[in-house]
Amino acid sequence: MRLPAGFAVALDRETSFWSGGTVATGGSPWKVVRLAEAARPHLAALRRAGPGGLADSSPVGRALARRLLDLGMAHPVPAPRPGPHDVTVVIPAFGRAGELERCLAAVAGVPVIVVDDGSPDPEPLRKAAEAHGARLVRQPRNRGPAAARNTGLRLAGTPFVAFVDSDCRPGAGWLDVLLPHFDDPRVAAVAPRVVPDGDGGPALLARYEAARSALDMGVRPALVRPGGRLGFVPTATLLVRVAAVEGDAFDEDLRLGEDVDFVWRLGDLGWNVRYEPAAQVTHTGRLRPADWARRRHEYGTSAPDLARRHSGRLAPARPSMWNLAVLGLLAGGRPGAAGVCAGVSAALLARRLSRLPADWSLAVALVGKGVVADAAGLGHALRREWWPLGMLTLAACPRSRLARAAATAMLAPIALEWLRQRPSVDPVRYTVLRLAEDAAYGSGVTAASARARSAAPLRPDVRLPAAFRRTARDHSPS
Repeated sequence: MRLPAGFAVALDRETSFWSGGTVATGGSPWKVVRLAEAARPHLAALRRAGPGGLADSSPVGRALARRLLDLGMAHPVPAPRPGPHDVTVVIPAFGRAGELERCLAAVAGVPVIVVDDGSPDPEPLRKAAEAHGARLVRQPRNRGPAAARNTGLRLAGTPFVAFVDSDCRPGAGWLDVLLPHFDDPRVAAVAPRVVPDGDGGPALLARYEAARSALDMGVRPALVRPGGRLGFVPTATLLVRVAAVEGDAFDEDLRLGEDVDFVWRLGDLGWNVRYEPAAQVTHTGRLRPADWARRRHEYGTSAPDLARRHSGRLAPARPSMWNLAVLGLLAGGRPGAAGVCAGVSAALLARRLSRLPADWSLAVALVGKGVVADAAGLGHALRREWWPLGMLTLAACPRSRLARAAATAMLAPIALEWLRQRPSVDPVRYTVLRLAEDAAYGSGVTAASARARSAAPLRPDVRLPAAFRRTARDHSPS
């Protein structure tokens, strides 16, 4: 799947290079890779090009771009392409005719199929679709968004289908920005940025949602992969290559989490899914506190079903044993011992990396990054999947050094998030809402896991040292 001539790419800002560009770190998921000597001048040109990107037409340059794109170390920067576009928009709808009216106005100019998912009163949806020249298909009973999207997909006769929820309004030129990504033959789907519509006014929750919407995946483009910086994208709006879909695109047994399952299955089939924030879609948020918390709870209830379908991917944290030891010593007030432990870990890692043309500084940097990342991951799990323990941790802070260390892991990422975004919510209330959001999601995970009698979404995946893993393999039954 070679890239076409003229396809420009730019390096991801978190991609780092060592030893004159022969070793790279970064990507999605994060990794260390060795690059061929022949790629060095082409890589140097790509680095000089900066965020504007470079279309290297040479065979080596295109091969390098292909590899960096597939690793998530670079991103496409295709120029917008004006229509007309060979796309069908599929809108699943259940009531809310007013929202559907706004959505249809926003997607005017391309064929539209509205799938009425068994609305109790179908007449308002029929009138809205008729007024905008959209085809209406009605399902006799409510079967959920996955089934509605599949119904529309089967009826579409174009090579691309855009799934757009009825409470979303794509911005002008959205298809001009998203469709050029499919010039890369490995791309199966592209998601735009979904942001709140701002109609909530000055209320606290509306201001929080403007900075922290559950559907907003941020300002940076990304390769979407399990374990990567962006592990999934919502299907509130998603543009899909029809040829990449085998059978029914969405699992109709899933009422929630069908978007995560869909994206992960595309990746398992060897396709790439991309997130392109240059295209924006506005979304009507749920700004009543009870509705807002209930929706977060519902999102969490999808975890056991996803864990059954995607074994190992729902672990709330994946710390290494070495990093746990370092963090435990730091929490116990033994920084010297923690430094020795980290040094031993770095020395062992340097030995494993000895085949790479990199010095010991790479191993030191990797250990430092890993300790920080694992601390943040444990704090995230304490706020979400392990939220009862997290609440006890916060309550025990005045009396326990260990609790204070765990609370730092929980709260420091929120503080950094606030400093980066500077939302129009003060840091105290932002932190309270952030904790409430995570606990609402986590309560959905714990409740659904209890009903399913499954601990998979709650169980951490501790990475053992390499020697332990080899021993386990050597003694495993054949």
